[in-house]
Amino acid sequence: MKVLVVEDQALVRNAIAALLSLEPNIDVVGEAEDGQQALEMLNHCDVDIVLSDIEMPHITGLELAQIVETRYPHIKFVIMTTFSRAGYIRRAMESSVKGFILKEAPSEYLINALKKVSVGQKVIDPELAMNALDEKDPLSDKERKALRLASEGLKTSQIAQQLFLSDGTVRNYLSEAIAKLNATNRVDAARIARQKGWL
Repeated sequence: MKVLVVEDQALVRNAIAALLSLEPNIDVVGEAEDGQQALEMLNHCDVDIVLSDIEMPHITGLELAQIVETRYPHIKFVIMTTFSRAGYIRRAMESSVKGFILKEAPSEYLINALKKVSVGQKVIDPELAMNALDEKDPLSDKERKALRLASEGLKTSQIAQQLFLSDGTVRNYLSEAIAKLNATNRVDAARIARQKGWL
C-alpha cells in the first residue's frame, strides 16, 4: 500500500509518516506540505492512497480530493482532521473521499482505516456521518471561493481578478453568501461558514 501524506504542520506530518512506516504493508512514498506540492508529487509518484489534512494553504484537502478524483481516479483519498465539523464531513462524503479520520483517533484506527480503504471500503465514523446529514451547506462553489478570499482580506476587485469574474458578479456572490448565512457582513459570513466547515 503506497501512501502519500499531505499535512502542512511538519511535526504532525513527520509523526504520521513515521508511524505508518512501521507497518510492514504500508510504504510512505512521499510527504507534502500542501495540496500544491502533493499534486506535483503525484505527477511522478506511484500512489495508492492520499492521506490528507483539510485546512492547508493554497489548495485545501477537499479541493485536492476533487482534483485527484478527476486526474487520478484510481487513487483513493482519505481525509484526516482535528475538526468534526458537519460541513467538512458532508462535503467529503459527497466527493470521492473514502475515509474521514479524526486526528485524535488511536493509531490502530488510522492503520485499520487505510487497510479497509485499500480494499474498497469507506471509513467514516457513524456519529460523524449522522452529524453531517443534519445540516446542509447552503453555499455554491463560487460563493464559497469568493467568501474564502474575502476572509483573507482581499478587496472585491482583487477577488474578481483571482476568480476571473467582474466586480459586480463578486459583489453578488458575497451578498448571496451573507444573506444565506444570515450574517451582518462578509467577515461575519466567513466566520459562520468556517465554524460550520463550509469554507
